[in-house]
Amino acid sequence: MSKRKLVITQNIHQELQAKIKALIPEWEIISGKDPETWKEHLNHAEVIVGWKKEIKENCLEQNSSLRWLQSWSAGVDSLPLHHMKERDILLTTASGVHAYPISETIFSLMLALTRKIHTYIKNQQIKKWHHENLSLEIHGKTIGIVGVGAIGKETAKIAKAFNMKVIGIRQSDKSEEDFDKVYNMMHINSVLPLCDYIVVTAPLTSETYHMFSKDQFQLMKNTAIFINIGRGEIVNEDDLIHALETKQIAGAGLDVFEKEPLLENSPLWNFENVIITPHTAGSTEHYESRVIEDIFIPNLKHYLQKGVPSTNLVNYEKGY
Repeated sequence: MSKRKLVITQNIHQELQAKIKALIPEWEIISGKDPETWKEHLNHAEVIVGWKKEIKENCLEQNSSLRWLQSWSAGVDSLPLHHMKERDILLTTASGVHAYPISETIFSLMLALTRKIHTYIKNQQIKKWHHENLSLEIHGKTIGIVGVGAIGKETAKIAKAFNMKVIGIRQSDKSEEDFDKVYNMMHINSVLPLCDYIVVTAPLTSETYHMFSKDQFQLMKNTAIFINIGRGEIVNEDDLIHALETKQIAGAGLDVFEKEPLLENSPLWNFENVIITPHTAGSTEHYESRVIEDIFIPNLKHYLQKGVPSTNLVNYEKGY
């Protein structure tokens, strides 16, 4: 009888490999970032860690042994969810590994735009000494967090250190620690006029696609700062550009875009009140260990015992 097989499409530390091997000593484990390492094994893998385009061809469009895919990322909107559902493949995400680095990025963007750090850096490069009419501060302001997952909760915790009023917006209005109020997504338009900062951490689904368009930007304060670290398609980019051009909002910090890399001719590059980062908000020195130790290994234990992983199991109907 052939061995059960695990394929990991990433380079992971030997110590982490040893922890996995200790749980499944009888399994064959193939690990490495080079596709030549694992490509011929995909069709016989029962479990795969890390989505790659080759998986679709080898595991979804022909007979394969794949039962469970552990995504290396939190978002799975780019995966062929319909095909995976049809094949009854269990899918788990890396949701939760990004809470610290992304919340740090969120506040880096908020603070930089509020205290004009990005402007002062540009001035430093040309040795320009100028006040730049600096006046705003974060303390005591209202932040609206769209998406109350691990990232949203960590962001709310930090916001409380700035004595901010924290409003959450998500699918339910269930209360959460560090949030003064949580509203159902249906009430987003009534919440936006209250916020000095709007932070998008929600996943991309059919319900959140272009959630932020012309009407939403018109409802915001003209002093509001908009931060998007969720997914670019949640925002109608043309409407965001118009809102910035007409000064409907004060500025934006953007890590994600409708098309990536951001096109060189995009007007977003040229705004003085916009900070752009290249979809790196979740990058961290601890990414690998958090995916493996905090999510995959606990999921593997549960999978071996119950036949199904327990953490971050995707609901195909919801899309996350």
